[in-house]
Amino acid sequence: MSAILFSLWLLEMNQSFNDMDLPATPEKPFYQTDSNFPVRLFDQKPVRITKIGPATFLVDFGRVAFGNISIQPEKGSNGEITVHFGEAMRNGRIDRTPPGTVRYKMTRATIIGNQPQVVAPPKDARNTEAASTAHPPAILTSPEWGVVLPFRWVEIEGYPGELRVANITRRAAFPKSWNDQDATFRCSNNMLNQVWDLCKYSIKATTFAGTFVDGDRERIPYEADSYLNQLSYYATIKDDQIPRSTFDHLMKHGTWPTEWAPHMVFMAHAEYMKTGDVKWLAARYDSLKTKILADRVDTDGIVQSSKQQISHDDIVDWPASERDGYVFGSQNTVVNSFRLRAISLMAEMGKAVGRDADAETFTAMEKVAKVKFHQTFFDPQTQLYRDGKGIEHSSLHANLFPLAFGLVPATARSSVASMLATRGMKCSVYAAQYLLEGLFENGQERAAIDLITAGGDRSWRHMVESGTTITWEAWDQKYKPNQDWNHAWGAAPANLLPRYVLGVQSMVAGWKRASIRPHLGNLTFAQGKVPTPLGSVVIDTKRLNAFTMSIVLPKGMTAHVELPAQPNATQVLVNGKPVAAIQKDGWWILTDDISGSVKIALASTHTPRPNF
Repeated sequence: MSAILFSLWLLEMNQSFNDMDLPATPEKPFYQTDSNFPVRLFDQKPVRITKIGPATFLVDFGRVAFGNISIQPEKGSNGEITVHFGEAMRNGRIDRTPPGTVRYKMTRATIIGNQPQVVAPPKDARNTEAASTAHPPAILTSPEWGVVLPFRWVEIEGYPGELRVANITRRAAFPKSWNDQDATFRCSNNMLNQVWDLCKYSIKATTFAGTFVDGDRERIPYEADSYLNQLSYYATIKDDQIPRSTFDHLMKHGTWPTEWAPHMVFMAHAEYMKTGDVKWLAARYDSLKTKILADRVDTDGIVQSSKQQISHDDIVDWPASERDGYVFGSQNTVVNSFRLRAISLMAEMGKAVGRDADAETFTAMEKVAKVKFHQTFFDPQTQLYRDGKGIEHSSLHANLFPLAFGLVPATARSSVASMLATRGMKCSVYAAQYLLEGLFENGQERAAIDLITAGGDRSWRHMVESGTTITWEAWDQKYKPNQDWNHAWGAAPANLLPRYVLGVQSMVAGWKRASIRPHLGNLTFAQGKVPTPLGSVVIDTKRLNAFTMSIVLPKGMTAHVELPAQPNATQVLVNGKPVAAIQKDGWWILTDDISGSVKIALASTHTPRPNF
C-alpha cells in the first residue's frame, strides 16, 4: 500500500506533458431528487489534468468522493472513450488491481459531438444486492444519480482533442446542509490539524447514502460503525437527519456481533443529548430494551456466553487480529462492560421519558451488577481487569472499555489509565475511540494526543502521511487485507478533538448547559468552532506565559467551566475580574456558569493580569 501511495506522490511531484495545476473551485449544487433526502450531488471541477499519452488524460479531483462524472465535449468531437475510475495509483497510472476493497472500475462511453453525458462506473453486485442470509440489504442511492463509486482519479483513453477543465465535472454526493465552516479546529500541532482535516472530510464524504454505512464494500449500516459516525457527524455538522434514519434502519435490520446491540442504546442516548427531543426518544424507548443483552444475564447480573457466542458473536474488537491476545470465556469482561453502560443509559433515558419505575429498576440493576462486575473481573494484585472470570490475561480491551464507561472505581483509575497509556495502540481504529476517551477523561491527555500522532503504522499520522483523503477501515492494509479506504469508523478524532482538546460537550439534553474542560496536553493553543442545535460554541485557548481562554456561547446556553491548573496560578479571572473557583484534582472549577462572550484567565495575585 505504501508503495502505491509513494508512486502517487512521485506522480504529483513530477508531472509531465500538458500538466495544469488548477485552482480549487467552490462546489455547486447539481440536483436533488427528493427535497427531504439529506444528500445531493455537487459539481466539482478537477484540481489537475495531465496528458499522460496520446489521447490519454489523467484527471485528479484532489480528494476521494462518491460520485460519477459528466463530460461536456467540444463541438465536432466523436468516438469511443475508455474511462477508468480509481482510488489508488501505481506507476503513474490508476491502479487496475488495487488491494483489498480499494476501488477500481472501468467503463466505455461514446462521444457524439458536443452532447453532454453522464459517465458512471458499472454496478457492483455486492453493495447493491437485496437482503441475504449473510447480512441485511445494502443501502441504495438514487437511480437518477446513476451508479456512484468512491474515486479520486479518472483516466480517459481515446479522448478526441484536448481535455480541458471545462470538459469534465465530478458529480459528488455530500450532505446538502454541509458547511465547512460549521466546525473548525486548529492547534499548535500541525499533524493534529491534518488529522482533523482528514477525519472531518471523511464524515462529509462517507455520508453519501443518506444513512451511515460501513464503507463501499457492503454499504450496510452496522451499529458500532454508526455510533462512531454519529458522534463525529454531530461534531462537524448541525443536521441530525442521517443519524435518526440510520437508527430506525438498524432497529429493523440489526447485525450479529454481541456488543453491536448495546450500541443502539448509545445511539439513542447521543441523539437525545444532542436534541433534547423527548418525543423522539419516547417513541423508541421500549424497543431499546431488546438491546441490553437481558436474555443472557444470570441471577448475579453477569452476562453469560455460550460456545457459539464465544467462538463467533462476542467480538471484542475487529478484525480479530486487533484483540491484543484477548482470551474468551463464558463470562467476558468486554461484553459485560457494554451491558453495564447500556443499562446506565437506559436508567437515564427512562427518567427522561417519564418511565420512573423503569429508571429505578435499571438503576438498582446497575448498582448490583457493578459490584459483581468488579468482584468477578478485577485483579486486586495487578490493579487491572482480566479478560474474563478465571482468566489471568489482562488485555488492553478488558481495561479500556471499563475505563471509558466509568466502571473503574476511583482507587483503580490511575493504574488502569497508566497501563493503557503505556501499552500503545494495541487495538483497532474502532476500539481506539473508547481507548482515547478513557485516556482523555483520566489524566492521560498527553498520551492520547501522542497516540493519535504517533509514528509507525498504527496512528492517524500514518494515514495522513500515506496520502489517503478518507480514513481507512484499519490502521494499514496488512492488518485487514480486504479493508475499505473509505470507512468513517476510522474518523474518531473528528469527535475526540472538539470534545476533549477543545473540551466542549453537552451537560444536559439539547445543549442548554454545556461543559467546557479543555485537555491541551503539550499543546500551546487550541481553537475552533463546535456546532450545536442552539448555534456554534467558539473556543480559543492559549497556554503561553499564562493560561487564557475566550469563549462565545450561543443564546440560550450556559456553560460549566473547568480549567487545567497551572503553576503559580492563584485565581481565575472572568472578563478581568476575580471569580469564585475551587481547585480539585488538577483543575480550577468555576463556581458559577458562564454565558455569552467571556474571556477567562488563570492568574497570580502578584503578577499583572494576562493579555488576550
